[in-house]
This record gives sequence, C-alpha cells and structure tokens, in this order.
Amino acid sequence: MPSELHESGHEIKISAPAETVYRLLAEADDWPRVFPPSIYVDHLERGEREERIRIWATAGDTVKNWTSHRTLDPEQLRIRFRQEVSTPPVAAMGGAWHIEALPSGETLVRLDHDYRAVDADSLGWLDDVVDRNSRTELDSLKAIAEAAGAVDELTCSFEDTVHIAGAARDVYEFIYRADLWTERLPHVLAVRLDEPAEHLQTLEMDTRSKDGGFHTTKSHRVGLPPYRIAYKQVTLPALITLHTGYWTITPTDDGVTASSQHTFTVDTGKIAGILGADKTVQDAIDFVRTALSTNSLATLGIAKAYAEGLAGGDRP
Repeated sequence: MPSELHESGHEIKISAPAETVYRLLAEADDWPRVFPPSIYVDHLERGEREERIRIWATAGDTVKNWTSHRTLDPEQLRIRFRQEVSTPPVAAMGGAWHIEALPSGETLVRLDHDYRAVDADSLGWLDDVVDRNSRTELDSLKAIAEAAGAVDELTCSFEDTVHIAGAARDVYEFIYRADLWTERLPHVLAVRLDEPAEHLQTLEMDTRSKDGGFHTTKSHRVGLPPYRIAYKQVTLPALITLHTGYWTITPTDDGVTASSQHTFTVDTGKIAGILGADKTVQDAIDFVRTALSTNSLATLGIAKAYAEGLAGGDRP
C-alpha cells in the first residue's frame, strides 16, 4: 500500500539573473552538465510550453529512471513537473521550480516536491534521497549559474565520426558489449561491468593512454537501441571535472555513420600539476580532447572492421 503523501521544500539564493537560472532549468538536455545526479535526459515529446522527458539519475547508490511531464512558464519563471511513470520505491512524485528575481539582484530558487513511496518502509529512504538530491542540485545550479561564462570557457564539446559499410545492430552491439572490450580494444586493460536493469550499465574500466600511462574511470551508461548509447563518467581523470557523451549510429543508404560525442570541463586547479606551470586552459582542453578522440577513433575503427566483416559474410 502506498505511503502517505510527503511534501518538501528547499531553496537557495543565487547571484545570477533570474532568466539565466530559468534557462538552465528549462533546457533539460543540459542537466547532466548542471546536476551531478543526472545521467541522461531523453525528450519523448517537446512543445513550446509542455514536454515529456525520460530521466536517468542516481538515487543513493542506485540508478533510477522515470518519465515526467513538465509545464514551462517563462513569464512566471516557474516549471512544474509530474512523474507519469515512476520507478519503485517511488509510487508518485511531482513538484515545481519557482524562480524569483530579488531587489538585491540575486535570484531566489525554491524546489518543491510532493511524493509517495510504494510502502511505508520505503518512505525514509525516499525522504533521504529527495533531501540529498535537492540540496546537491541547488548547490550545483548555484555554482553553474554564478560561474556562467567562466564555465563555458573551460568546457569543450566535439564529435568524431566514421562511415561504416555495415548494419546498425552490429555497430551498436560492439559498443554496448563493454564486457568484451578487453578482447576487442587494445587500449582497454580491464573492465568491471554491472547491469542492474535492461539497457543500463555501470562500467568501470582501466585504459591505457598513448603515452603509456593508464587511468581508471567509472561511467553510468544508458542504452537506447539500436541507435544511441549515452553515458556520464562519475569517476573522472584528474584533469577534468565533467565528462558526458554518447555514441550515435545513423543509417545511410550504404551503411551507417557512427559518431562519438564528448563534452568535458577542465579543472583549472590541476593544470599546472599535471601539464606544467606554463600550460594554459587551452592547452588542457587540447590535451584532453586529443586523449578522448584518440580512444574514440580507435574504438570506432575497430567497430568498423567488426561490422563490415559481418556484413561481408563473417557472421558467426
């Protein structure tokens, strides 16, 4: 039996224009960059003032996903949300973001929730998750909004693409089957893979860089077969504070194009210690981009050979 209805409210003052804060909340595609718990957001329907989105996010030590309906009100600086499909132990959840421009020039943001758990025993866990995630999201929203252009200067997005004369399903399978990467990809030294639900992976791996060093990363990956795999790194290399991305497979008349997209933010406090005291932010961006692109293109190249081999009759 569902628990009783609980309500909560959290607020924070942000030294940034209300319109800037509203935009960060309205543009759900960017949430993995703005909110640490958010892994990926997929738009199911999108209108000028209403939308349906599917969200994957961490909740405590687990990853949950749900579908929400959102109503956007840019005039009142308010966004209402209601989960249409929840994941246990959540039975129902909704709420609103309220953004208020203050006379001081600051912005007051209030995040309200109302929710039920699937049973009374789960309510305490849900209370803790809502409280922890709300505080984390507001703190991160404040940091991103107040840094504004400074964060943009530290952030880089890019994409590598190859053409493959093969089937989309084979390219998707190659990239999704990370449990086979130590056999298939020379730069992958070890893989630890957990699949808690269908189309959801937690992937920890050790990889070798072109200079001979190696590092360990951990990512949550969302499979959207047969054309996309999205991910967010939660254990990061020392030089960056954010890394999200997705693999996209797009059918063409003579095969597919396969792309690897990355967005990352460099950590200015680590540049001197890792690259040298004379190195700049641009040097750090170039260094990270080269490292990511090298591994992505290596993976895409081997995926190309794999899929084209199957298309040529080498299917087992």
